[in-house]
Parts: sequence; structure tokens; C-alpha cells
Amino acid sequence: MTSQHDSEQTQMLDLARLQAGDDNTERTVIPIGTNEEEREEEKEEEEEEEEERQKWTHSCEFVLSLVGYAVGVSNLWRFPYLCLKNGGGAFLIPFFFFLTLAGIPLFYMEVCLGQFSGTSSLFVWKLCPLFRGLGYCMILVSAMACIYYNAVLSWILYYLYSSFTKDLPWGRCGHWWNTPTCIDPVSSCNSSAFTSNDSLSLCYLGDDVGNESLVNSTVSWNNASETVLSAYELAPKSAAEEFWQYNVLRKSSGLHELGPIQTHSALCLLVAWMLVSLCLVRGVKSLGKVVYVTALLPYLLLTIFLVRGAMLPGAGDGILFYLRPDFSRLTNFTVWIEACLQVFYSLGPAWGGLITMASFNQFHNNCFRDAIIGSMADGLTSFYGGFVIFSVVGFMAKEANTTVDKVATQGPGLALVAYPEAISKLPLPPLWAVMFFTMLLALGLDSQVSCTVKPRF
Repeated sequence: MTSQHDSEQTQMLDLARLQAGDDNTERTVIPIGTNEEEREEEKEEEEEEEEERQKWTHSCEFVLSLVGYAVGVSNLWRFPYLCLKNGGGAFLIPFFFFLTLAGIPLFYMEVCLGQFSGTSSLFVWKLCPLFRGLGYCMILVSAMACIYYNAVLSWILYYLYSSFTKDLPWGRCGHWWNTPTCIDPVSSCNSSAFTSNDSLSLCYLGDDVGNESLVNSTVSWNNASETVLSAYELAPKSAAEEFWQYNVLRKSSGLHELGPIQTHSALCLLVAWMLVSLCLVRGVKSLGKVVYVTALLPYLLLTIFLVRGAMLPGAGDGILFYLRPDFSRLTNFTVWIEACLQVFYSLGPAWGGLITMASFNQFHNNCFRDAIIGSMADGLTSFYGGFVIFSVVGFMAKEANTTVDKVATQGPGLALVAYPEAISKLPLPPLWAVMFFTMLLALGLDSQVSCTVKPRF
């Protein structure tokens, strides 16, 4: 009886404990439920904020946008020019040194800041109010860069407009802007009496050469009187070089002579700003789709031009000049400064564009992977584009019977001279020209749009 009584008491105690546990459970459920309600409210608020601020549809769009932002027209005209100026392949050493030491870390840091904060380059500094002035500086730098960068786009637009012709205007001489020393790669000279050297025949196309004094003899060629200049230094230029210098730029003699407004430049500049505005109509939703073309198409066309350029005579000399380093130039401090400037100019850190684009990411996006891809794509594209440029520069040097370092040293015009020269050698040159300059325009728009848009200050 006693054992039975003890077991009954034990069962009653266990039941009481279970009831007490249920009571405690009920008491603990109430505050937990309250926290869940608060979390649901916070989640709803976050979802509303995400709906207000656009997000990249896919992570690939952000990666391609980084590539498009970093890889711009400077990779095609400024980097090869700096190599040409600073010892060929020797310039690659300081360039990749600063890219690894400073460029990639800053690139990654700004992507992290933008993705974590989800705000533009102005409000991101709420993380540290002491540095809030950096946001204003970024906007100021971007505004200044947009002004002159769009001028480059206007040049590209003019080339694109000029490509819609049966014969490319930079493919032959005989236009109003050409000089007597223009090298015509298309038409042949019937007269061999006038040459600047043993292997290069020049076609004297007209006596209207600006302010040059027309002296000495007059010869008859193709039923036209042509005046030969003894006082005029015979510095032969290709038709592409003269198209760039005397038709696109149309520079005055100096700052003391402003000259009239160049209508063609003004209209192209207006169209460039209109294109930028159209790209910003739908924000990242439209930009994310455009970058699939603007970021990938350049590599296809660069490869095509590399293959075609490698077939041109003298291309090997240009590529060897690019790869053969002049290590003595590394002792020049200016070379290191220009390499550092090129890294910062090309990657675009501290301009605000990286922070703004990364702010459209999902919070848990792998920003480290994206930053490495974007920054390395910039450096490798610069190196790859150098082969394309120098293969054509070597051909131009061969045609002019001179050395590589003396050809097309006018900086930004290097790509706008060397590339059109290569295009004129391809089959159906107008078609290739339209495709190339459309690509170049879209490539420049990536960087321009990123510098222009600063949403949700």
C-alpha cells in the first residue's frame, strides 16, 4: 500500500511540474510573440525601403557595371599613349604596382561602403560625420569630370556620324581639311617626282593649306595646278591623322584667338548629354540591361582588331616596342607619378560612382568577388588594348617610314587615329566603323553615367 501511495504522489508531483512548466511556457511565449511582431514590422519597413530604392536584378549586372565603369575610353587611348611616352613595357611595372598597392584596396573599400550603407556617396559618411565633407568633394570631382568627359563622347559621336558614308573620310585624302603632305592609302599617285623619302610617295592634293606661304614651282597633275612648298616641312601624316587634327578638333592658333563656335562639336556635345539623360530615365533597371552589351562587346571587337592588326606590315615592330621595356625610364620619378595617376583615373576611386552603384546591391552580395573582378578587368584590359593599339601604330610607322616612338604622339587622339586607320583596312570599312564607334560610345557612356547619377542624396 505504501509503495502504491508513493507512486501516486510521484505522479501527482510530475503532473504539477508539467502544469507549472506549461504556465511558464505561456508566460515566456508572450514576450517572444511581441518580439516577433516587432521584427515583422521592421521587416515590412525594410521591404518598403527596398521597393523605393531600386536593386540590381542580378548580381551579374553589378559586376558588368563595375567593368564598364572601370574600363573606359582611357584604357584605349590614354594607357597606350603613356606606354609610348614612358618606355614601352617598362611602364607596366609601376602601373601594376600601384594597381595592387592602392587601386584594388580602394576599389574594394568603396564597394563595401556603398553596399553596407545602401546610400549615395553623400550620405554614406553618416558612418563617420567627421568625413562628411568627402561626400561633397566626390560630387564636385564627378561634376568636373563629367564636363570634359562628355567632350570625348562628342568626338566619338562625330566619328560615328562620319562613318555613315560610302567612303570613310579618314580613309583617303582629297578633302578640304587635307594638307599637301597627306598620305593617301587608297588612291595611287600618278606622279613619282615628289617624294619625302625613298619609299613613301606623297600626293599633293591642293594649294589651300591655310596660312602657309605658297612658294617655288607649280606642277601639273591630273589637270590641276598644284604648288609645291619648299618652306613647308614635309612631315607626312596619314589621312586619319589629318581628319582628327584638322576636321574634328579644328584648333585655333592659340588662346588669343578663340575663333567661332564649331557647330559640329556643339551639336555632338548636345547629343551626348541627351544620351546620358536617356540612360538615366529608368535608373539601374535599364542600365543593368545595357551593360550586357557595353561591357562585353568591346572585348569581341578588340580581339577582331588585334587579329586584323597583326596581319598589317610593321605590326610586329609596334608590338615589340610595347613589350620591350626601357628600364632606364624607371629612374624617372615622373613615370611613377603618371602610372599612379592612370590607376586612379581609370579605376575611378573617390569619385563616388563606385559607392553609388554598390548601394543598389543586396546587403549580402559577395562584394569582394565583384571588386576583384572589376579592378582586375581594368588592368588586364589596359594591357590587352595595348597590343591592339601598338600593332596599328607599328603599321603607321612602317607606312611613314619612321620609328614607332614618333608616330601618333598626340595623346587622346591615339585611339582616334590608330583605330580608324585599322578600320579603313578592313573589308566593308563603313560597317566596321559604325560598329566600332557605337561600341566605343557605349563604353564611354558607362563611365559617364556612373559619374553623373547620384540618386537619393
